[in-house]
Amino acid sequence: MIVEGRNVITRAARWSAVHPWWAIALWVAFVVAALVVGGVTGTRQATTSDLAIGQSGRAAAIARSGGLQERAVENVLITPWDGGRLDPVQAQSAASDATRDLKALPGISSIDAPVPAPDGSALLVPVTLDGDPETSADRVQPLIDTVARTHTSHTGLRMELVGAGSIKAGLNEMLSKDLGKATVLSLPVTLLVMVFVFGAIVAASVPVVLGLSSVLAGLGLWGVASQLVPDPGPVTHVIVLMGMAIGVDYSLFYLKRQREERALGANNIDAIEIAAATSGHSVLVSGVVVMISMGALYLAGHIAFESMATGAVLVVAIAITSSLTVLPAMLSRFGRYLDAPRVPVVWRLTQKGGVKPRLWSTMLKPALRHPVIALVLSVGALLVLALPALGLKLKATGIDDLPRSIPAMQANERLTGSFPSQADTHTVAVKVPADRTAELGGAVEALVERASQDALFVHNPAPTVRTSPDGTVATIAIGTHFDSGSPQARASLARLRQDLAPQTLGTVAGAEFAVGGSDVAFDVDYRANVMHKMPWVLGVALVLTFLVMTVAFRSVMLALITVALNLLSAAASFGLLALIFQHTWAEDLLHFESTGRVVAWLPLMLFVILLGLSMDYHVFVVSRIREAARGGLSVKEAVEQGITRTAGVVTSAAVVMVCVFALLASLNFIEMKQMGVGMACAVLLDATVIRIVVLPAVVTLLGWKTFWPSRLARQTTTRTPRMPAIVAAAAAASAARTTLP
Repeated sequence: MIVEGRNVITRAARWSAVHPWWAIALWVAFVVAALVVGGVTGTRQATTSDLAIGQSGRAAAIARSGGLQERAVENVLITPWDGGRLDPVQAQSAASDATRDLKALPGISSIDAPVPAPDGSALLVPVTLDGDPETSADRVQPLIDTVARTHTSHTGLRMELVGAGSIKAGLNEMLSKDLGKATVLSLPVTLLVMVFVFGAIVAASVPVVLGLSSVLAGLGLWGVASQLVPDPGPVTHVIVLMGMAIGVDYSLFYLKRQREERALGANNIDAIEIAAATSGHSVLVSGVVVMISMGALYLAGHIAFESMATGAVLVVAIAITSSLTVLPAMLSRFGRYLDAPRVPVVWRLTQKGGVKPRLWSTMLKPALRHPVIALVLSVGALLVLALPALGLKLKATGIDDLPRSIPAMQANERLTGSFPSQADTHTVAVKVPADRTAELGGAVEALVERASQDALFVHNPAPTVRTSPDGTVATIAIGTHFDSGSPQARASLARLRQDLAPQTLGTVAGAEFAVGGSDVAFDVDYRANVMHKMPWVLGVALVLTFLVMTVAFRSVMLALITVALNLLSAAASFGLLALIFQHTWAEDLLHFESTGRVVAWLPLMLFVILLGLSMDYHVFVVSRIREAARGGLSVKEAVEQGITRTAGVVTSAAVVMVCVFALLASLNFIEMKQMGVGMACAVLLDATVIRIVVLPAVVTLLGWKTFWPSRLARQTTTRTPRMPAIVAAAAAASAARTTLP
């Protein structure tokens, strides 16, 4: 059959359908090649220097310029099991044995003399590692094992290794196990949902296989991309998350339309081509919007956002390609075997294609019959949910936010309890011209003296001063009594940045100085950057989405509706995040300890991911409404048919995403938990309230103006609009089937 109006999408689909083995072989070769190349290059991990930002980043750069960067220090912490007073003799014996055993290890720079806690509750043995402190987490396991072996000879005491490296290693191990478990569980959950959608195992497996292959190719190519944009940690998880959600959704929409056309009497090849012209177009538009919205993260001005944007754009581009090329080949090759083996009962339920979907028609009635009331009530409810977002408080994840299930974090609590000076330490870094080194010494002394007299800072031990060999660079480590999440810690940082450092170091002509080094400094700088960049990122994402929707549907009004609906659902999800995580009422329900704040990067990521994922079914639904309207139905009839005919597949796509995000919400790490809860709530709101109530109410109220300024805006129900020949027959048959009893 030769069809008029073919474009690149339909031509690619027909070629793949006619030459299925070639298309499948090329796809397999691409996935394998991506994995091989990624394996060869490996993944370049981001360092602390890469992640530096603001004044804390400048402080680290100044210190590095003088060879004074922070050293990797781990601590052997010796405490009594019962929490009482430590036996000094036993503790010293344990410290001596630990020192002896650790000295035998390679990579140890020095081991200091044991330091007793002021209250006698602990003994601390500082261990300085050789090499780059950035990689200490990768080199700390031999120390952990050695301390554990030494501990077997001192069972009356508790002996633990605690430091930045051991904490990061513990976090990485926990995340690897938790995310691995969530990923493994997501596959059977997704497959189960697909079985209920299609009623046959083969058809259910196709979206899952394509989603998984897109993820594998994305992970491989990310290894190459990370050489330019290093991985700060969560990028691989974003690739898995986005790849499975997007890949499964795109295949689901395409496959569902192909089966629908076959049920209407089209042969297999023609059904594939019609699916390409309709659902394939929706896939392309949706994918472009996803990539644009994720690409807006490049404006955030931080390597973490840039890397996540790169990973997401890669995997979405791969998912689009798989849906438009290899999927038609698989549908052609499987043919009637897509419906085998059939699942009893479920198969019969999925075959009621000729019956008007009563459930969705019933749910749509309020929006279609009373659009004003439905719109006011639904938008009002979403705005009420959004109200807590006005009090949204952001915080960069620090050591205080890490799960207490990590052994090194439990040890860290005991460390800071016995040694308050270890709570948080600011590092002031200063660099002066070579002819001002004499003045630098006096300025540093003045800073130390003033800090030693200030109640916000630790006086014993005194601030630690280090100077570069040429005397032009100095660092001053000033301890505080407070945890990084406390208001007092932020006050101490402000005192140094706004008062003490400018009033002392600032008196030296040509001096460059900055205050960083602490969790609170990074938190303050990170939040400031996010708040400054957020309007730009959100604005660009929305403007570009508006432009793509305008071009794709030739309708300014539809594009405006899209932007407004996304803003509404995003605001409601932000409000839910604040309501859940900034308070304590949901702690037991979701198994977390509230920090009173939301992770600083989450609102940006949540918005752009939600904008992308919601476009999956938004474009799909709007396309079916527009197709029905172009087929001659009234706007109200087009809305009903467009939504009822897509409700099942949209609900299935939403269920898959909610289940995947719910698995993330079950993890211990607060970042993953907040992301999982936020995305699950957002998708749920978007697929129910927005799509079933708000969208149909708005389109019904606007009528043909919805499609302004396209030709459809000038149509009436007494005129038959023009539409491409490739979908004319499908639209007419679909409209006729809607009228069946």
